[in-house]
Amino acid sequence: MPTHCLALFGATGGTGRQIVTQALEAGHTVQALVRDPARLPIQHPQLHLITGNVLDPDAVERTITGTDAVIVTLGNTANNPDWIVSEGTRVIVAAMQKLGVRRLIVISSLGVGDSRDQVPAFFKVLMKTVLKKAMEDKERQEQIVAASGLDWTIVRPGGLTNGPRTGRYRAGLDRTLVAGQVSRADVAEFVLRQLDDRTYLHKAPAIT
Repeated sequence: MPTHCLALFGATGGTGRQIVTQALEAGHTVQALVRDPARLPIQHPQLHLITGNVLDPDAVERTITGTDAVIVTLGNTANNPDWIVSEGTRVIVAAMQKLGVRRLIVISSLGVGDSRDQVPAFFKVLMKTVLKKAMEDKERQEQIVAASGLDWTIVRPGGLTNGPRTGRYRAGLDRTLVAGQVSRADVAEFVLRQLDDRTYLHKAPAIT
C-alpha cells in the first residue's frame, strides 16, 4: 500500500489517537494540528505536531502544506467554541482549495443527514435534546464538505467504544445498517483504508 503525508485535525481525541498510531505503523507521515502538544504524548520521527487552533487559517495552512490527504475527526467538547466542528471544517476546506490538496476524509456520525433512520429510537430522542447542538454542528459540517468540490468521503460511525481493533465491522451505504457499537480502532482502520480506495468517493458510508 502506498504511503501518504497526512494532515490530521482532531488528533488528541480517542479516534484521532488511533488514526495517528495506525498511520505511523503503516509508514505514513502525520502532520497534526493540536492546541496542546502534551495531550498527544507520542514520539515518532514521522509525526509532526503543529501547535494552534483549527479556527486559525494560518495554523491550518501550515498543517496541510506538503500533505496529500486530510483527515478530520473534530469533536464538540465543553471547552470548545460553538460550531467548532463546522467552522473548523470550513477553514480546512478553504485551505485545501487554496493549496490544491484534494483528498478529504471526515468522520461524522450515524444519525446525521440522510442516515437519521439508521439510529435507534432512544438516540433520536438524544439528537433532539442533549445532543441537539452537536448534531446540528455535524449537519453543517457535512453540508460544507459536500459543497467543497474536493474528493471527499464522510465516514459515519455508530456508537464509539475504546475496544480493540478487530477488523470485524460492517461498513457501506446500505440503509439497513443500523447504528451499533464500533471501536475507535476499527473506525481508524476503515478511515485509513479510504486513502487509496475510491469506492466511497463523494459518498457517506456507515460503519458499525
